[in-house]
Amino acid sequence: MNDPSANAFHTTRWTQVLAAIGESTDAKQALRDLCEGYYGPVLAFVSRYRAGHDDARDLTQDFFAKLLEGNSLNGVERTRGRFRSYLLGAVKHFLSDQLERTFAKKRGSGQSPQSLHASQNNGRPERQEHAPLDVADPHGFPPDSFFDRQWALVIVEQAMSILQAESQNRGANEQFEVLQRWLIPSDDVAMASRAARSLNMTDGAFKVAVHRIRKRFRQLVKERIATSLDGEEALQEELDYLIQALTASDS
Repeated sequence: MNDPSANAFHTTRWTQVLAAIGESTDAKQALRDLCEGYYGPVLAFVSRYRAGHDDARDLTQDFFAKLLEGNSLNGVERTRGRFRSYLLGAVKHFLSDQLERTFAKKRGSGQSPQSLHASQNNGRPERQEHAPLDVADPHGFPPDSFFDRQWALVIVEQAMSILQAESQNRGANEQFEVLQRWLIPSDDVAMASRAARSLNMTDGAFKVAVHRIRKRFRQLVKERIATSLDGEEALQEELDYLIQALTASDS
């Protein structure tokens, strides 16, 4: 029997955005849905960049408002890329532009704001002619790994929330509380037996339940990741990167 989820990744939200930039209501809604999932990572990135200041939340809201205006994506390539990579470049560009505008006001020159468009070149914003983005900043941007780790944490949290909601709908809250601890593989047979007895399950039934929750968790993570890719061919690569991002230092 064919797996009904096999075709779930052919049309993603990011693909939908790229297919009809600035023209389709569905594309705008898809972009809005993507942005909602990335609000946390962007806020964390901006907060670290603006350490010691109180404007991180306002800057984050301004960034997404500008991104959702409908004109900022016109220069994005429609053939490839990850939304994560685009968004990180766009955030850096936005923050650089905000800093330059602040300096420009102090000089009284009235610089005009730049586009949020960012190239897919290592997530760095596309440099535009006469756009002085490399402004000296004593803090500098957080490392890209910091943003990616925040993104990975959000993906895991979203998958866990769905798992928990599904368990609640089945009236299996107690089972979920025990099984979620086994999403990370363990060879502790004695501990597994104790966990099985706590749920009045045999060791064999417990192994089956653990296998099922792990399988469902992987499926949910794949679905969340796939929404921000341009096609499914990069899915495994992005899954591997998620694991790396979770285990990497965020310093």
